[in-house]
Amino acid sequence: MANSLLDLLIQKCENHPDYGRYTELFNRLDPSAPPQIELVHRAAPRILKGGKKLGIFSGSFNPLTVAHTRMVEDTVAKYQLDELLLLLAKANVDKAVFGLSLAARLLTVKKYAESRQAFSVGVSSHGRYIDKVAALKSIFPSDTEFHFIVGYDTLIRIFDAKYYTDFHAELQELFVSACFIVANRGEADIKTIASFMAQPEIRQYTSYISSILLPDVYAYMSSTQVRELLARGEAIKHLVPPSILAMLDLY
Repeated sequence: MANSLLDLLIQKCENHPDYGRYTELFNRLDPSAPPQIELVHRAAPRILKGGKKLGIFSGSFNPLTVAHTRMVEDTVAKYQLDELLLLLAKANVDKAVFGLSLAARLLTVKKYAESRQAFSVGVSSHGRYIDKVAALKSIFPSDTEFHFIVGYDTLIRIFDAKYYTDFHAELQELFVSACFIVANRGEADIKTIASFMAQPEIRQYTSYISSILLPDVYAYMSSTQVRELLARGEAIKHLVPPSILAMLDLY
């Protein structure tokens, strides 16, 4: 018997017919092997020829929130992206797996994407963006434009030297194939993003960085907040998309 809404969501996911298959999928992905991305849901219409714009939002989705959905929906509209890929990585450079299992997160993300024509869902064996680009190139047509959608906190990590063996060489390799659309987070607004990119060590990459402005109500929202409310059985209708509410029989 579920003791909280979080327990109920976990229970609903574990009882889903695809849960076992998705668990096996994550078990197969090998972070020590060459980078691999496997798509579990594909947009209609999808990108079938080069020169199109693919948006990639790679997150932990623990769980998916309306901040996530507002970010990607606004970005698709503003930058006229042809397809949006919601990507869940098995290996995350900063976060261990806790809360919802990876298979449960994948189920909730896929449930949301099914109601969006231009949205696809995939899983990645690797967490670094340079590795994700390598895997994406084997799936999408040549000359596809890769636009990663990230929050300001992630932008800071992208330019953290501790994640690189050769900082500038690897960044240049990344930006040859991809650019980034950055959303404000918390008190970090568009001016904060511009100020960060003006630093002498990284300002040469400014042309590869653009931005999207979220209203404050979304900029301050987090998955941690949702998990805490779920655990206490408190209202989450204003924090998660209708697809998750439907899974909890609350919509």
